[in-house]
Amino acid sequence: MPQQKDIVKIAVQMPGAYPQLIQLDQVSRCALPVIKRMLTRVQCACNSAKLSGSEHLRNNIPCNGHGRCAEDLYKGIQSSDSGVRCDSLKLLANVSTDITFAQEFISRDGHSLLVKIVEDAHEAPLIMTHTLTAFMELMDHGIVSWENLSSVFIKKIAGFVNAKVQDTSIQQVSLAILESMVLSSNNLFNEVKQEITLERLISHLQVTNQQLQTKAMALLMAMLLAAGEADRQNIIHSSSSVGDEMAHYLYVLQMVRLNHLEARMRTPLDSYNQEQRDMLHGLRQAAFETESESGLSNERRRSLCAKEFKKLGFSNNSNPGQDLSRCPPGLLALDTMAYFASRYPDAYSRFVLENSSREDKHECPFARSSIQLTLILCEILRIGEPPSETGSDYHPIFFAQDRLLEELFCICIQLLNKTWKEMRATQEDFDKVMQVIREQITRTLSSKPTSLELFKNKVNALNYSEILKLRQTERLHQEETLAPPVLELKERLKPELLELIRQQRLNRLSHGTLFRKISSRRRQDKLWYCRLSPNHKVLHYGDVEEETETPSIEALQEKIPVADIKNVVTGKDCPHMKENKGKQNKEVLDLAFSITYDVEEYSLNFIASSRTDFCLWTDGLNVLLGKEMSSESMRSELEILLSMEIKLRLLDLENVPIPDTAPPIPKAPSNFNFCYDFSQAEQ
Repeated sequence: MPQQKDIVKIAVQMPGAYPQLIQLDQVSRCALPVIKRMLTRVQCACNSAKLSGSEHLRNNIPCNGHGRCAEDLYKGIQSSDSGVRCDSLKLLANVSTDITFAQEFISRDGHSLLVKIVEDAHEAPLIMTHTLTAFMELMDHGIVSWENLSSVFIKKIAGFVNAKVQDTSIQQVSLAILESMVLSSNNLFNEVKQEITLERLISHLQVTNQQLQTKAMALLMAMLLAAGEADRQNIIHSSSSVGDEMAHYLYVLQMVRLNHLEARMRTPLDSYNQEQRDMLHGLRQAAFETESESGLSNERRRSLCAKEFKKLGFSNNSNPGQDLSRCPPGLLALDTMAYFASRYPDAYSRFVLENSSREDKHECPFARSSIQLTLILCEILRIGEPPSETGSDYHPIFFAQDRLLEELFCICIQLLNKTWKEMRATQEDFDKVMQVIREQITRTLSSKPTSLELFKNKVNALNYSEILKLRQTERLHQEETLAPPVLELKERLKPELLELIRQQRLNRLSHGTLFRKISSRRRQDKLWYCRLSPNHKVLHYGDVEEETETPSIEALQEKIPVADIKNVVTGKDCPHMKENKGKQNKEVLDLAFSITYDVEEYSLNFIASSRTDFCLWTDGLNVLLGKEMSSESMRSELEILLSMEIKLRLLDLENVPIPDTAPPIPKAPSNFNFCYDFSQAEQ
């Protein structure tokens, strides 16, 4: 036991705590002035800079003083004096970073006292800030599980974040607490998700307080990381519509995260880097079931590797690393290929083996295609570009997927193989195929798919034939030929142009055509000529010699009044085709037509020398009978005439947008007093 003379008692009062009588053992009395000066300095520092004294105390608590300090602060935060409570909580927030102190304080159930203060929510903003800060520091040690927190506490913290008018210090700490909750437990994530909306987080990103922005962004990222695919979509689409401000911040978030890939995109493959070489050879080994290479000579091994790298589609099969020296896409192309090979090994093997078994000129080179596809995806997603101050073009699919670039690549590389086959492409068509792929991806992403599955379905439905149709439609739109007013104009022009085609058909019939008779006997076929009279009332026909010029009507002995013609039939319905059924080929059937006259007992049979003559005569005969023309030649000519006429009429409107609807006619004015009376002016 120390002697009484060796025991010294010193009274100390720190801010926010009760006065204490500290007993110091084994202290010589000559040291008292020194101790007094040290304590004076601490007290002065606390008064002049309120944090410095508490930090000094936090860093210099004696090992046997943690329990006493925890006990004093536990009592201080329950004081009826708000000043004592404020100082105690402020000091608690600082010393709680010490794990030994935290254990002592938590062992007294001090953290529950802090939770109660938050749940009651009666304290002033400054005291509440110190309470939340102290709670956060204590929980960071992991001594108490976040799962023990009540729903009331979570709602109160969320309420601080959602409040439109709130102390920013409280909101900063509340955002940090919610972030820790989200990352610690899926159950807590679900509770926080119900309380915090994306709109509110976005509003915190719009303030000028950088610390508050950072905390809000951290919570948003934590929620996206903790969420599954469906939850990510719900977070992003929690509002009925995404406003301009929100769209801008989602766009910025997307760009910032995607730009993390820029370093790999701008780094070429290093042939001396063992890890990169292993990734490259891993592609080869995953594609081909190779025997052990350990027993092979260096020459044989190099030959085997070069052969397999060629099958993989590398341009430089002896040194495939050179294919990846171009930046962009650099190492990012290697990353996407390796991801595809490991994530979808069956699809990867099928792609490589299917193309290695095709003819050289028809094979789709996997490596070359992958490198170019990665570059296309980088350009579409704008990797490496700084976020625009006004940009708002974000992709909802980005927030539904952790590794968007890699997953898009896996879908699109299989799409590329499919499109390659649809286009029956060869090596010379490589650039054309890549243009189609770029268009397929761009068009699909522009529809804002919200999941990978939806993107996959849409992009695969957009096959090569659909792309061609869309290009044609867009070309017509660009020429404004599909605008509603233009379509209406087309309908008005059609009767006039159809009449023009009818006159042309009748003129051609009046000029006449030479036909060949089909004989069942093996001898020289005879020729005959048919033409319409100038008054369009009689068909004249008769046999002619081989080299006869256009015969006159008088030279043609036979005739049929148009009034007696009953019908025009074509193809296998023609009498002369029925008689020789089974003996005529398809080409003759497509050129055969007949006219029946009188009481349909007689017919005049034709076989045109070309499809053009067939269309001209069948159209002309239908015009004579008062029927509609129906040949493909008529439809083609009508479209050409309409297109030319429309372009001529729209010449004066070049670069002038045509509205879909006519402008409304204004209402009549209430009076016409503004009219000028010329008769009075003349007098």
